[in-house]
Amino acid sequence: MKLFSLLLLAAAPALAQAPAGTVRATAHEVAWYTQHAPFAMPAVPEPVIPAHSVSLKDFGGVGDGKTLNTSAFSKAIAACAAAGGGRVVVPAGQWLTGPIELKSNIDLHTEAGATVVFTPDRTQYPLQAAGKGQYEVTSPLWGNKLHDVAITGPGVFDGSGEAWRPLKKSKVSAAEWDRVVRAGGVLSADGKIWWPSREAMGGEALIKKLKNKPDATEADYLPARDYLRPKMVVITNSKNLLLDGPTFRNSPMFVVNPKGITNLIIRNVQVHNDYSAQNGDGIDISASHNVVIYHCTVSAGDDGICMKSSGDRAPDNPALTNVLIADCTVLQGHGGFVIGSNTDGGMRNIWVTDCRFVGTDIGVRVKSNAGRGGLVRDIYVDNIAMSNILHEAVLFDTSYEDVPAGKEKGSDLPTAATKVPDFQQFYLKNITCKGAETAVYFQGLPEQPVHDIHFDNVAITATKGVVAGNIRNIEFKNVQLTTTQQPAIPAAAAKDIKVL
Repeated sequence: MKLFSLLLLAAAPALAQAPAGTVRATAHEVAWYTQHAPFAMPAVPEPVIPAHSVSLKDFGGVGDGKTLNTSAFSKAIAACAAAGGGRVVVPAGQWLTGPIELKSNIDLHTEAGATVVFTPDRTQYPLQAAGKGQYEVTSPLWGNKLHDVAITGPGVFDGSGEAWRPLKKSKVSAAEWDRVVRAGGVLSADGKIWWPSREAMGGEALIKKLKNKPDATEADYLPARDYLRPKMVVITNSKNLLLDGPTFRNSPMFVVNPKGITNLIIRNVQVHNDYSAQNGDGIDISASHNVVIYHCTVSAGDDGICMKSSGDRAPDNPALTNVLIADCTVLQGHGGFVIGSNTDGGMRNIWVTDCRFVGTDIGVRVKSNAGRGGLVRDIYVDNIAMSNILHEAVLFDTSYEDVPAGKEKGSDLPTAATKVPDFQQFYLKNITCKGAETAVYFQGLPEQPVHDIHFDNVAITATKGVVAGNIRNIEFKNVQLTTTQQPAIPAAAAKDIKVL
């Protein structure tokens, strides 16, 4: 089929610049990015860890893949912390364990050949209070109100997620589906969803009842434990956190989810969840300040690298600020770089640069909805190479809907009229996409259009061009859309897009 091309070029002096969508070939060190950020990005300090070191083996640890090492991890970390902090070394071996709680001034260091396997025995994960009358399952690797803490080394952390996650029949091959069903668990009434236990399948109904019971107890929540899948790595309300080197894989839910962190560095990290992993996000950053994600590779069952922000915040006091994401690769997932869906805490000053998104459902995915939306502005995305994107290369959607396992799209449409998302002052520059269904998708709300979005030096090859509703002041400069369907910018959208 013949391709038609829409070339939107700037005025004559700009013709001397690089071709549309040219992407910088080489990445830089973190210090370069910090100095060249399009906003005042501070140098993010690493945690200060004392030179003291202990081995897990010294506290009864046995790396045979059979012995449960929960107590050994707890004793090693406690002893190291009591000595003023230092490195807790996990030697080569397979270390089966329940949840690991980190402490301040501790570096949990896995050596080459070390694999920490979080037990699939769900009874080993206690419930924790998560607010008045609410409980959640303890995360496999967690800590709260810490300072100067690290997880380092070339080892592997495996969350045994298959013991927790529901599985959609449509997400796997017939052979894989048969293998999982034969292994145990239960099927939904329509046979489309596999659950690891009957308690997991019935948990949603129980949780809905408990949300209306403000005096609910831990005992009330315990029958829903199998449904309340934990996120794998959850460090909260802490300062100076470093993740450097490990592989985190096979999580029950999100893989890496720091929340409320000041000074966070995630570098040289591999994150993997199978594409079939329900809610299996890769790296989700929630309500943090001064964040660096550098030279990481992510493949996920949901969003790849995602920004989240919740809470009642003034527009000039966003909960998520000063984020640098550089030299990262996302190989599968619902989105490469993602914002949302909860944005009600506000976001400002995020720079995504020198990244690659290969085969993701969506390339750049910005989503929220009324009821959990807020002001998101001053977002810079540049020098991005995308290929084989299944749906939209770039998407802005303020009518996003969650679709839990067992539900169909349209079954739980957002109706709240408060906390309306406001996406503005996005700058997308030097971007290529070789293959997508839709080049750019916009869906704003009538009361709050998506507005002031700037594209500069962008080249996208796709089946469809622009799909838009409720937009204002969208700017295309030196944008090349090569599409099979014409026109690349329909008349209804063209009136709200300024071509420079």
